[in-house]
Amino acid sequence: MKQIILTIITCLSALTAYAQQSPIDIDLWPDGLPNSNGIDRSQPYDDSQRNFKPSIRVFLPQKEKATGMAVVCCPGGGYTHLATDHEGYDWAPFFNDLGIALIVLKYRMPRGVTEVPISDAKEALRVVRSHAAEWNINPGKVGIMGSSAGGHLAATVSTHSDAATAPNFQILFYPVISMQPGVTHQGSRDALIGRNASEQLTNLYSNALQVTPQTPPAIMLLSDDDTAVPPLNSAEYYLALKKAKVKAAIHVYPSGGHGWGHRSNFKYHNEMMADLKAWILTL
Repeated sequence: MKQIILTIITCLSALTAYAQQSPIDIDLWPDGLPNSNGIDRSQPYDDSQRNFKPSIRVFLPQKEKATGMAVVCCPGGGYTHLATDHEGYDWAPFFNDLGIALIVLKYRMPRGVTEVPISDAKEALRVVRSHAAEWNINPGKVGIMGSSAGGHLAATVSTHSDAATAPNFQILFYPVISMQPGVTHQGSRDALIGRNASEQLTNLYSNALQVTPQTPPAIMLLSDDDTAVPPLNSAEYYLALKKAKVKAAIHVYPSGGHGWGHRSNFKYHNEMMADLKAWILTL
């Protein structure tokens, strides 16, 4: 009988631990969208048509492991689609093991309406902070993470927000930073600001030009042989951050190309994970 009771207790404990880590899906705009990309007001939302419902999926660490830190994750996809698995959900165990909540954002595609994804990302940060007590999060330790075009979105929010609404740190994987022709990822630029964007708009969303001493600390991780998003994007951002005396780190791996995210077949996966963990532990 005692053995049966112990087994039941063990099973219940396991179920409780699992429940604590089960993801939570939340509608980002339950009272209606604040702006539109032209297709997002149609129902139902259809991911196959890249008409994404703006929402967040929240992965919380077990309560006893929670450090108070959280990361809002913006997957990449050239501002035309979302790589939500290897640049989003697959990161949850890594962050949760460190006691960090991971919140993966499904943001709307801009389709030339620049403020659409930006408003989604800013709202995600606001929603996370509004649930701080419930989710064991310190509202002063909420960072943003992004890959490729998602990295541009993360850097945009970091450089186009006031101190009260900005993230507290940035994690950027092979990010698009510049909108300047010849440096940018052309597809991301075309989708976000349009092929014929003015010089003023181009400069506004070339985020190395928008860095100030108030810009949050950042780490950039990328490959030297990335032909999709030139490494010059990260180099310009790193130099701008250092010029503004903002804490920053950059790790350039010899090879790997673009878009590896959490994939274990990236040759430098283990080194990348160690570099990221080491930087996070300095925050």
